[in-house]
Amino acid sequence: MTTLYVLDVPENTAVAKIAAENPAVAVGRIGPYFEISAAGAIVVDRRATGCRHAVWYSCIAGVARGSRITQHDKDALRVEPV
Repeated sequence: MTTLYVLDVPENTAVAKIAAENPAVAVGRIGPYFEISAAGAIVVDRRATGCRHAVWYSCIAGVARGSRITQHDKDALRVEPV
């Protein structure tokens, strides 16, 4: 299981919204965070979110054990199982 946490602030809601468009990805909430999880990889296209670069690079609050960020650049965010 791959899990990514994103702080629920207005600048980051687009990240959770775009991730939720993939039927294999579940988006829930834990306290003030979006919990984005999937059985496989989680991929979010930056251009689809409309996030500015500064917001994009600061959106990640954390990843769960067994997950790792394999791509976080101007194009996409990819979190995969270890």
